[in-house]
Amino acid sequence: MNRNRMLIGAVVAIVIGLLASRYVYKQVQRAGTLKPMQTTQIVVAAERMALGARLQPHQLRLVSWPQDDPLPGSFTRIEDCTNRALITSLIENEPVLEGNLAPKEAGAGLPAVIPEGMRALSVRVDDVVGVAGFVVPGTMVDVLATGDMGGTSSGGNDSVTRTILEDVRVLAAGQKIEQDKDGKPQTVSVVTLLVDPGQADKLTMASTEARIHLALRNTIDTKQINSPPVFRSALFGGTPPRTTAEPKVPNRRRMTKPPSISPPPPPYTVEVIKGEKRETHTFPAQ
Repeated sequence: MNRNRMLIGAVVAIVIGLLASRYVYKQVQRAGTLKPMQTTQIVVAAERMALGARLQPHQLRLVSWPQDDPLPGSFTRIEDCTNRALITSLIENEPVLEGNLAPKEAGAGLPAVIPEGMRALSVRVDDVVGVAGFVVPGTMVDVLATGDMGGTSSGGNDSVTRTILEDVRVLAAGQKIEQDKDGKPQTVSVVTLLVDPGQADKLTMASTEARIHLALRNTIDTKQINSPPVFRSALFGGTPPRTTAEPKVPNRRRMTKPPSISPPPPPYTVEVIKGEKRETHTFPAQ
């Protein structure tokens, strides 16, 4: 009995081995008949390149890319990208796409990264206005202006702070148009904002007639708040007191009212009768 079981087990093992060998043989044959993957060449960055840089041949190279999976907007020749400016920064081995490049006639540097119909306008900042140096290229800000409203109906002056622009992109901090690679703050005296022509008018007026502050916001927060203006009188409570100014007379002394003088007492009158004759005598009061 044990001998029969051993024979059956041996036969089963041989059959399984033959089947496995046949399967492996077919897979090897199939692999040998597969066609090699077809590839093409695309242009990639040979090094890290900053926003606004004009591409040069030594900064680009060709790499293989699957032909059956084309990359839209890619280039197959380096000369097609040469002398065009970047509107986004690139890292090493990143494909160069048409959407990364400014038009050929746009030049290089800051003008190349300004979209059609937009304007770049610079405003003076300090450590407070520039949010301690964290307003750097690529960040988004709101612009607040504080100014004096002049005479009000209550007879005094009042100041107001209002948000004049929201969700505005910072193009440059000083003369830098790219963030520090380590994310460090940058101390600058001027920042350049990307605005449309109408916003440029508002910003120019505010920077001339008011005090400017920038409020840093999250780059993915694009919600428009339209917050109401804040008045100084409302912030600190009450309204300015009503004042009535006296008219001023230039180059004259203020005239004072003369002291009042009481009238003298009336005189004494004495009537003297002598028979049929009457006489009246008047004597001054003492």
